[in-house]
This record gives sequence, structure tokens and C-alpha cells, in this order.
Amino acid sequence: MKVVLQNLTKKFPGRDRKKRGDVTAVNDFTFEIPDGKLIGLLGPSGCGKSTTLNLISGLLKPTSGRIFFGDEDVTDLPPEHRGIGLVFQNYALYPHLTVRQNILFPLENLKGKDRLSKEEMRAKADEAAKLVQIGELMDRRPGELSGGQQQRVAIARALVKRPRVLLLDEPLSNLDARLRLQTREEIRRIQRETKITTIFVTHDQEEAMSISDMIVVMKEGLVQQMGRPQEVYDNPANLFVAKFLGTPPINVFEGRMKNGKLYIGGDAVMDIGHPGKLAGTAMAPGTERDVHVGIRPEGFLLQEDGPFACELAGIEVMGRDISVISRNRASLSPAIRSIVGTEHMDRLIPLEEKRSGVTETQEHDRTVRFSLVPGKVFLFDRETGERIL
Repeated sequence: MKVVLQNLTKKFPGRDRKKRGDVTAVNDFTFEIPDGKLIGLLGPSGCGKSTTLNLISGLLKPTSGRIFFGDEDVTDLPPEHRGIGLVFQNYALYPHLTVRQNILFPLENLKGKDRLSKEEMRAKADEAAKLVQIGELMDRRPGELSGGQQQRVAIARALVKRPRVLLLDEPLSNLDARLRLQTREEIRRIQRETKITTIFVTHDQEEAMSISDMIVVMKEGLVQQMGRPQEVYDNPANLFVAKFLGTPPINVFEGRMKNGKLYIGGDAVMDIGHPGKLAGTAMAPGTERDVHVGIRPEGFLLQEDGPFACELAGIEVMGRDISVISRNRASLSPAIRSIVGTEHMDRLIPLEEKRSGVTETQEHDRTVRFSLVPGKVFLFDRETGERIL
């Protein structure tokens, strides 16, 4: 089922008596969710992602804009008639009912021509339980289940009616790290098997990028960027998106474009040529411009004569690679994290051992130098944060 949002806006009355006015939770959101895809709504707390989900479900009414399921305008349709399945963050299972009774509950409330016989309801409940692999738990109560098992019950209950659209509101946030990984893999498997259009709300960028066909990054009610996860990661539209996506996060520096080169501090770290236009401003040869420079952790190449010098602060060996922690005065954060291969281990460990007890004249002994991977370096306007292409 294709879902189309047209200029969707939701405003709540402001509670500040001194500054009267509405609070805009979702601001002119226009987006088409293709049939059968899993879409991740991603952003920090307060960005409007859960409000958007509640507007799609019908739990909230939009201030303006329209919502379509296929060609049907469902903007004014109550939730029970939209054909949605909703999975909450806290599972919302009935503690006094068994797993089977929890899954059957939506079917038992069907009326009229949609009402099913007991045999049909039982068959559908068994089918949903098999899909989420909890068939052996049907006679237990929620209090006898682990968090991951309870989440599967909640998903089965949402799927039992075969909804047109499945809505998941931060379904993994209450699980530990291992269960979170397993459950998100299960959600992806279930979605692919059922081919139900699914909208997944999360603040965890790793979750969204790992299972979504497309992601929508939001901030303060506004859509910042939408696209395939890898495309958004490789081509962030602005500094906010670049900083929000990626683990470890992107490293940000104060930089300057000058004479066709990019400078970080006093180092000319790479050639950038003389582009004709950057963020709407003509750039003639010789023109200087202050920028923010974002470098992904994998964008650093350890090189003895590299143009970018940093002071080594430590290393973290992570098995398949090494996280090099360094410092540079132009960095906007105290530590710079660079990911390099373990083949540099023999060179880095002696440097790391020299960190303590050195004098200022020996500081060069713990300097690490890098060259940069052009495709992992991004320039942003210092005032607006917009990407400079």
C-alpha cells in the first residue's frame, strides 16, 4: 500500500504565556512511501517523527495537509478504519491474557462482514505466531516472557489482521544490545516476507540504516534529507545530517578554502580546484572562504608524509581495525577518531607508548600524519550548515 503525505503540518498550542503561539511539531511534510517498502523516520528526540507516525495512524489529526493510502484519502478516517497495525515502544500487551489471547484480541473486535469464526481466528493467530517464531509461547502470559519475546507478541498482534500499513514506534529501545540486533533482523525478515508497507520510527541511526529501504532524517519538524541510507550517508545535505549519521560520528573542523586548496589549521590538506559556484556564491581564483570541514572516520589514510598532522592521544584495537584517537586545534570536538587497518599496529603502538612523560621538544615523536580520501571529506557553509558541493 502506497502512503502519500501532502504538505502535512501539525501544530500544538504553546504553553509559554509570555510567548504566545503554536509549536510546530511537523512542518509541511511531503513524501511518498512506495508500496511494500520499509521506511525509517529518523531524528533526535523532539524532531517530530513520532508525531508524523501518529498522524499517519489517525491518533492525531493534522493541522493542515492530507494523507493518502493508495488513492484513498484517509485524513479524516478514524484509526480503526485505516487498516493499520501499530506497535508501541512499551509493547502494550494485556498482562492478564495469554500470548494467544493477546494476538486474538484485534480479531475478536471485528464486526459485521469482517467478523471471523473461532476456527478462522485461531488459524490466523497461529499463522502470525509462526511468522514471528513464538509458536511455542502461545499459552504463556507476558510476565513470563523476555523483552524480545514480548516485542514479537506485539508485532504478531499488529500483523494478525494483515494491515495495509505497519507502524513501529521505537520498537527496540527497551531491549538490550544483543536482543536489539536480533529483533531488528527479525523485523526486516518479517517485512520482506509479508511485503507490508512499514514505517519505522527510531532515534538510532544504526537501526534505521541497517534495515530501511529509505530513511527520512528530521529536525525540529522539518525534513532535512530523504533517500537510500547509503546515499544519505555518502552525500549529506547539511552538517546536521552528516553529524547525525555515522558511528563513530563524523569529525568536524574549522577550515578555509584558499587558492584552490583546503586548509585545516595551517595544513593544506587537499586540492579542491576552483569551482565556479559554491552554495550560491561565485568563487573566483584567489577567493578565500571559511568553512566547516567534515571528515568521516574512514576518510583518514595513515601516511608518514601525509599533509594533515595531528597529535596522537591513544589507540583502540577493535579486532578487524584500529580506532586512532588524536587531537588538532582546528577540531570542534576534543578528540578526532580515525579508523585504519590493523596493518598499522606495529607503527602505532610505539607512538602510543610515548604519550606520557614527553617534553614539548619531543611532541613530534607522537605526531600522526594523514592523507584524506576526497569522497569522505565534506564542506559546509559556516553560517547555514548547508553542504558546499
